[in-house]
Amino acid sequence: MSQRPVALVTGGAAGIGAELCRSFLADGFEVLCLDRNAPQPAEGLHFVSVDLIDAAAVQDVAAEIAARFAVRHVVHNAGVIRPSPIAGMAHQDMAALAGLHLTAPLILLQALLPGMKQARFGRVVLISSRAALGLAGRSAYSATKAGIIGLGRAWALELAPFGITVNMVAPGPIGDTPMFEALVPKGSETEARITAGIPVGRLGRPSDVAHAVRFFAGDAADFITGQVLYVCGGASVGTAPL
Repeated sequence: MSQRPVALVTGGAAGIGAELCRSFLADGFEVLCLDRNAPQPAEGLHFVSVDLIDAAAVQDVAAEIAARFAVRHVVHNAGVIRPSPIAGMAHQDMAALAGLHLTAPLILLQALLPGMKQARFGRVVLISSRAALGLAGRSAYSATKAGIIGLGRAWALELAPFGITVNMVAPGPIGDTPMFEALVPKGSETEARITAGIPVGRLGRPSDVAHAVRFFAGDAADFITGQVLYVCGGASVGTAPL
């Protein structure tokens, strides 16, 4: 077992996940990055190749990690959008995103929970989305990201007696990430329109999300559990022209 604290980050190869890995590493953690793609190598960063939609593969990886590492910090960040209007949506997309956003963190936590309970300490942060409030053309994504919030609240209540907190971070539009730029090209009119609709007047940065996650993962948040923090520049508040 490692003598340094260990954090597990899913989807840590790029975008928000890569920033989360860098943040934990800077704070002296060893970091397990679970992703299909390899991250940039770094001291203390361990890459675990896995398709998080594949429940059987996640179970195998989770068992191996639990046997080798004393993981007390878990951040489930991996996400896929698969946008589609209702009429053209494949029902397989709903199942796939439910597997990625809901089943994968369940399997991971089940494997790591005995160690957390024994230590009477754990920090679980689930990355939801501002889209949990609803977004046209995002049926599977919005539904499963909203499901993350319900999942986390249930876990928070069940695990609080063991010193384990569970909180959710729900980002709004975060620029400089492959997921966002795959749908909204940098410098496009769409990007300008989205930015104009954000009350603070800019897109989010991966570091904005990482700061929120590190707060929930730290000792200062010991009395906070079952909460959702929207990191969205005010986009979740809701505005309408008068």
